[in-house]
Amino acid sequence: MSKPTSWPPSSGSRRPLDLARVLVVHGDLAPRLALQTILQAGGYAVDVAATPAEAIAKLDEGKYDLVLSDNEFGSRPAGRNLLAYARVKEYRPATALVTSFEPEIKYHSVRRRHRISIHTENLATLLSDVANLIGLRASRRYRLLGATY
Repeated sequence: MSKPTSWPPSSGSRRPLDLARVLVVHGDLAPRLALQTILQAGGYAVDVAATPAEAIAKLDEGKYDLVLSDNEFGSRPAGRNLLAYARVKEYRPATALVTSFEPEIKYHSVRRRHRISIHTENLATLLSDVANLIGLRASRRYRLLGATY
């Protein structure tokens, strides 16, 4: 009996159950591992980066459906700058800031920037928030394709 051609999966290829590819960027180990574990358990392919420089290298090497970044890396705008860099990539991933602090009342600001809280009370909704962001990205890309016909 021969093995299927896709087994074992080659590096860089998705397993059949991977829903989407996510890049998690967080300077603190515990939240980074928590996000990675939860997202992988939910069926997502997850890459992690501890610094914005490491994340930029990963963004240049591969394509992601979603980039989740901590806001602060020593200088306050570093997380926002990283997400701005991700948004100008040709493949236009969905982006969101993550925080391990208690969430504010507003999840979405007026400028439609997304925030996801990984506070313990919000872990139950984390996977649905991620799915919604990836769905928004997909519908945005579909509208762009539809405009060219």
